[in-house]
Amino acid sequence: MTNSNNEIEQYVSNIKKSKKTIYDPIKIGDPDLWIPTPTLEQLLTAELKGSSVAGLSIRTRSKVVKEMVCQALGYPIPASFRRTQPKFLGQGFDTYVQKKNNLQVWNEKLSPTRRYVLIRVEGEVITKVKVVTGVTLAELDTTGKLTQKYQASLKPNDAETELISSSDTDLLLPFVKIGVDLKKVSSPISHPQAGELLPIKLVFERLISLVGRKFNDSGFDQERKRGAELHKLVCKQLGYKDYRDDGQFPDVRHQLLEVKLQTSPTIDLGLVCPDSKEALDGLQIKGKQIRPCDVRYAIFFAITDGQTVTLKKLYLTTGEMFFSRFPQFQGKVKNKKLQIRLPTDFFNGETE
Repeated sequence: MTNSNNEIEQYVSNIKKSKKTIYDPIKIGDPDLWIPTPTLEQLLTAELKGSSVAGLSIRTRSKVVKEMVCQALGYPIPASFRRTQPKFLGQGFDTYVQKKNNLQVWNEKLSPTRRYVLIRVEGEVITKVKVVTGVTLAELDTTGKLTQKYQASLKPNDAETELISSSDTDLLLPFVKIGVDLKKVSSPISHPQAGELLPIKLVFERLISLVGRKFNDSGFDQERKRGAELHKLVCKQLGYKDYRDDGQFPDVRHQLLEVKLQTSPTIDLGLVCPDSKEALDGLQIKGKQIRPCDVRYAIFFAITDGQTVTLKKLYLTTGEMFFSRFPQFQGKVKNKKLQIRLPTDFFNGETE
């Protein structure tokens, strides 16, 4: 999603006029002052790309880059940067200067609602900026060292399909519509729009036929690839003309649908608690802020013989009703240095 220069300049102008500092709180979704994630990435890329950090120590470079970010967004540069979490408290983000693909987050756990502004430096010049949430970073962990904050238990019953929530949440109901041709309106990763959301019952009816479907197993340690294969099938079954995945939450953002492939009884939910009423950054419909509890969860239980994955059962629920069917695990979350290896193509493309 690309904004015009006028739209971007308006955010900067509004922030300057507000006299707010980077520490003054702003409500997520504020139409005048809160900069949505895709716009934030676009703005910072335009303003920081090409800037030199030559000759600066790591500590000085971090400070200088934060000053650049302040100027780019229209904030006054503070005399000194406070030890707040996150550093840019008002806009809810931290900055990380990345010369290598090894991201290190010190002394705190990932937050699902926080934005992480990752600034790529090649040689001594800023070349790219990527803005993602903690949810996206958690998905990138391939070491298994990140502690999953939320987990639930899947206990299959005799039924092959189960519609746990027969209706969408009250917030979502005004925006759903039955007769939507998804081939014409948008892509799976577009932002949801009023009149383009299929009712949860219709989503269920379209996905039922996937039960019994088979696809190649890419390997016991290739959960991400197996999940991508299922994601492709879901997009096609819903009626989209193509498949797209940008790693953001939820998977099929246009339908507010998160897709889970389960070959074990433990459902890893990462940093997002399904019944949470916290705002999801950048997800609004007609001014109404979307929350995890409004998201629809499609849980596919499958079996594999190591060669072929067979989809055996489908469960569909709203986040609001998630734990009524899938009991939540309780456990401690460790707080330590987190190291995440960023994919080599991480900085390519834009955030949708």
